[in-house]
Amino acid sequence: MLQESVERSAYPHPEEFEVMRPEYTELEDGYFRATITIAPFRVQGESRTKAGARRAALYEAQKTYRSYHPSFRVRSPFPDEFVDREGMTWTRVPESQRDTLGDYKFVDQDGEEDYADIETMLNWDVRPADANPPDAYDDEDEEGEFEDEDFEDGEE
Repeated sequence: MLQESVERSAYPHPEEFEVMRPEYTELEDGYFRATITIAPFRVQGESRTKAGARRAALYEAQKTYRSYHPSFRVRSPFPDEFVDREGMTWTRVPESQRDTLGDYKFVDQDGEEDYADIETMLNWDVRPADANPPDAYDDEDEEGEFEDEDFEDGEE
């Protein structure tokens, strides 16, 4: 019973944010901000695309939940090793080096090895090549409904 009370908090589990529809704001720099609210709690994420902003907000929900529940393990939204849509290979950095180097290493267009943390990767909308199309949310209109040019009203 004591363990149960220690693990409880008012903050929603990150999975609860996954089922909520984000509110999107286009920023001046062309990026998007996704805001997901479960009153009175709110998480936000920013990225080059709406889909990326949503993924960034969901990652923020995990990090915030961990601050309430230290035993909760924040999962990386990326596999340990993958090739992105631009053909760049990303590899997870050993945990002991992440504070110094970042979460993933990659080789840039000039052949130089570089590093990025997960937040930066989400901001850049890095995704494995076999993931959803880069603009999966770009057909969403102002109300969050999807527009489909192939179908007229009532047709499927």
